[in-house]
Amino acid sequence: MTLRTTGTGSDQRSDLHWDLRWDATPATPRAVVLVLHGGQENSTAANSWWRVPVWWLAPFAWTARRAGRDLAVARLRYGVRGWNGTQASPLADTREALDAVAARYPGVPVALVGHSMGGRVALRLLGDERVRLVVGLAPWVESADVSAHRYDAHPGARLLVLHGLTDRTTSPSASRRVVEAMTAAGGDASYVGLERDGHPLAMRRRTLDRLLVAELRHTLRGVPLEDQRLDVAERRALEPGALARL
Repeated sequence: MTLRTTGTGSDQRSDLHWDLRWDATPATPRAVVLVLHGGQENSTAANSWWRVPVWWLAPFAWTARRAGRDLAVARLRYGVRGWNGTQASPLADTREALDAVAARYPGVPVALVGHSMGGRVALRLLGDERVRLVVGLAPWVESADVSAHRYDAHPGARLLVLHGLTDRTTSPSASRRVVEAMTAAGGDASYVGLERDGHPLAMRRRTLDRLLVAELRHTLRGVPLEDQRLDVAERRALEPGALARL
């Protein structure tokens, strides 16, 4: 049975609560992987597990489970569908969900895996010391966030961005610039541009899944990259400071 946690997040209306579904709940996990879905620029309509941006991320959570039985895995559904300007609705929901994760597993580091708008949320939380790893999947990068240093990371954070190079919804080049800036500031970041893949990241799923599992195992569990099922190019793509095309 899937376990659930709910909360009110950015909006106190009971019908707009966020919802956390736990896909893996080991008693003493090494880390928690929290999967964040995409959404719209503006919408305060109630969200649902049956909306495409939400259920689209379920397979990524299942992939994360392959990284190790000692990893807890959860999916967050935001209360509303949009970012909504300065309200930043999903960011407030995710911060509250992180509090719930910390209450369940005190002191356990968290990896955020976010697609599109969920990637923007994850990038905004690079400075949260509970977050050990951010994996941005075709993230929504805002230049205003960059100029305001809202993506600044704490010293122990790691960032991996995977972006389809034919994406016309969010910008692969903007994602690359975020990684370049974090690396230039002395941070641990890597960028992988996926050839022949677009915003849904559906065309290169085998490659993406290998990279995601390897990253989770390496950063959260300490498994060396050379001991994983990666070819030479894939292994180099996950090295700190890498700017790769696969």
